[in-house]
Amino acid sequence: MTSELSALAWGCVLGLVHIFAAAHLKTRQYGASWNVGARDEALPPPTPLTGRLIRAQANFLETFPFVAAAILIVVAAGLSTDATRIGAWLWLAARVVYLPLYAAGVPVVRTIAFGASLIGLVMLLWPALSLTL
Repeated sequence: MTSELSALAWGCVLGLVHIFAAAHLKTRQYGASWNVGARDEALPPPTPLTGRLIRAQANFLETFPFVAAAILIVVAAGLSTDATRIGAWLWLAARVVYLPLYAAGVPVVRTIAFGASLIGLVMLLWPALSLTL
C-alpha cells in the first residue's frame, strides 16, 4: 500500500473519531433516549464544547472527500512523489491537531492548522493539476 493510501486509511479513522466524539457529547447532553429515538423533537442549543465538536466534524466531512479524491487520483495515475507523500501526511497531521484545538476553542492556531491541511491537499493535487496546465 502506498504512503498516501495509508494516510487516507488513518484519515478514515480520524473521521470516525470526529463522529463519535460529537455523538458522545450530544448523547451526554440530550440523553440516551434521544440517541436511540427518532430525534424529531426540538432541542436546546448544544453546550459550547458540543457545538465546537459538531462544527469540527462538519468541517472535516466537508474537506475529506477532496483529500480522498486527490489521493486516489495520485495513486491511480501513478503520480506519487515525495511531495505527495509529504502532502498526505501533512494533511493528516494538521487535521489531527485541528480537532483538539477546535474543541478547546483556540481561535488563531486552529485556523493555521486548517491552512496547513489545505497546503497538504494542494501538495497532493499538484502533480495531477500540473499535467493539465
